Amino acid sequence: MMERYGRGVPEADLKPQILGPVMSNPVPAKILVVDDDPRNLTVVEEILRAPGIEIVKADSGEAALRQVLQYDFAVILLDVQMPRLDGYEVAGLIRNRPRSSRVPILFLTAFNKEDMHVFRGYSAGAVDYVFKPIEPLILKSKVDVFVDLYRKTEEIRRQGEEERRLLMENLRVRSEKLKTEQALRRREEHQSIVLESLPIALYTASIHEDHRQLHFTNESIERITGFPPKAFLDSPDFWSSRLHPDDRDRVLSQLHDLTDQGTITLEYRWTCADGSERFFLDQTMLMHDDDGRPREFFGMWFDITERKQMEQNLLHASKLEAVGRLTGGIAHDFNNMLSVVIGNLDLLQRAIKGNAKAEPRVRMAMEGAQRCADLTHRLLAFSRRQPLQVSVVDVGALMPGLLELMRRTLGEHINIGLQVEDNIYPIEVDRAQLEAALLNLAVNARDAMPDGGDLSITVATQTLDENKVEHPGDFVMISVCDTGVGMPPEILQRVFEPFFTTKESGKGTGLGLSMVYGFVQQSHGHVEIDSAPNEGTTIRIFLPRAYGVAESTSEKQVSDTAPFGAGQTVLVVEDNPAVRQVAISTLCALGFDVIEAETGDAAATLLKANDRIRLVLSDVRMPGGISGIDLARLIKSEKPDVQIILTTGYVDGEETIEDVELLYKPYRATDLAEKIQTLLDKTQPIAKNVVPIRALASA
Repeated sequence: MMERYGRGVPEADLKPQILGPVMSNPVPAKILVVDDDPRNLTVVEEILRAPGIEIVKADSGEAALRQVLQYDFAVILLDVQMPRLDGYEVAGLIRNRPRSSRVPILFLTAFNKEDMHVFRGYSAGAVDYVFKPIEPLILKSKVDVFVDLYRKTEEIRRQGEEERRLLMENLRVRSEKLKTEQALRRREEHQSIVLESLPIALYTASIHEDHRQLHFTNESIERITGFPPKAFLDSPDFWSSRLHPDDRDRVLSQLHDLTDQGTITLEYRWTCADGSERFFLDQTMLMHDDDGRPREFFGMWFDITERKQMEQNLLHASKLEAVGRLTGGIAHDFNNMLSVVIGNLDLLQRAIKGNAKAEPRVRMAMEGAQRCADLTHRLLAFSRRQPLQVSVVDVGALMPGLLELMRRTLGEHINIGLQVEDNIYPIEVDRAQLEAALLNLAVNARDAMPDGGDLSITVATQTLDENKVEHPGDFVMISVCDTGVGMPPEILQRVFEPFFTTKESGKGTGLGLSMVYGFVQQSHGHVEIDSAPNEGTTIRIFLPRAYGVAESTSEKQVSDTAPFGAGQTVLVVEDNPAVRQVAISTLCALGFDVIEAETGDAAATLLKANDRIRLVLSDVRMPGGISGIDLARLIKSEKPDVQIILTTGYVDGEETIEDVELLYKPYRATDLAEKIQTLLDKTQPIAKNVVPIRALASA
């Protein structure tokens, strides 16, 4: 058994090498080991056994999930190959549960060592891999790192709870009033030590003053607001004059009732010395003298600005999730309907070629349908329900053509200027999403300049550090600057929120800048915005440098020749009859013989009975039975000579599509022909005459 995990090193000789430094009274840590082989569980337990560590064993994915629901673990060792639920599925379920989403997962595997499987493991939530046969020293060292991190995290959490407990105890001791000067001095010393490290300031106020003059008892107030304690005493209304106008009446009304209530908790915005507005939690109580008469107010200021920002981020994320769920729910059916429209328009163009009246109308209808398809695609990518279709893009070569489109879109009263530095790095992005984002920014700038103005676009290179991005390095900066009306701070901090708009009803969805933000974040970039009333707005997009060769921005030139299917047989699998008929008509026009199936089960039966099938065009999502992904796996295992293209209007994050050509709905006839040609170029062509990408358009 030790040969499977090590290389014959005696256990007795190994233990002295792998025992790390022993902590005094270490925080207990649980380690979950999941493996369907009980012998493996026993050996791993022997390797990891140490003081203060409890090894919890599970012999299946289901048992592991029950343990995760019951306990908190420092690290989880998860076997990849298990019956029923494999390691990837278990890791995904663990990651989807908020309480266990940050527990480190180490995959144990004797198989699946290829980069594809390792990448899948990391995508499923693994932080590391340990390959079998396992070296005990390696396993012990890796696990010790996460156990030590868990213990330190728990210790910090406990210290934080203790500090909060001490703070509340100090307030309680203060309210009871210590009777001796010696005890009072000890309390103030203790309080000052704690408060110096926290955004908290303590104060007292007289109950006889008409206005609230605050006597701060420590210097923390200057660190928090920029004002020294004496500034609050110079003017009777200094504190109230810096309250946010929207909060002033409510706060003063609550303070008026403080004498009757005895204690209140206020939350308001207050303008600091540097002009910034910060959120404060103000807890105030009425103190009494020995005879029970009101003596003074005692209170605490607590800076909760960061908490408010986290609440805003959570609200932002919730809105993103709402957009994602809404878009994902309709994307499949909507793209199917668009597939029918676009496919039939493609076929109609062939039928009306030469009709001067009908051709422009069909072309306009096609453009409208394509814009609907692009909008759905951007919504899916923005909500991260569909991956971006990235390529290496030369921004310098892209911008002149995009600038012409902006000029036609914005009108003559907007003066557009472009400045591109020399030697701009290429970037790896979804080109369509980048163009849509920049056009969106330009349209927003136009709306901010109703009487006309200047729009300046600058492309430059810049290096960002870890203070701005997770992965520092070289970035391409695209700046869009206008001379419009600008935005006040309260609008500026909400511009990237989904559904937030300052435009009139019916003139804005509130999704434009949110889509820009989502695109930049999904492209591993960074976005900044500067604006002030009557001073215009500048938005800077930072996208990471790519090291590949940029693709040409010119369209492919393809000759018009006859259909290239050469009578080869294609199986179309689609549950939607209208979409299926469009695909069949398109493939027939390309010269293929087509047979059809409504379900994956029917397609599997046809594949077994018909040896002439050379290509399968299948939808990913089909009701009941075999899905498109299952059909692709079946073909690869049983019919490796048959090529397959999967079509879909919506890829769920839980769906795994690997090593299969994917065509997103709605697609043009030329897109389908191009995908078939690309696929056939990788294999042996099924006809000699394989060139005509745009055969349908010219037929």
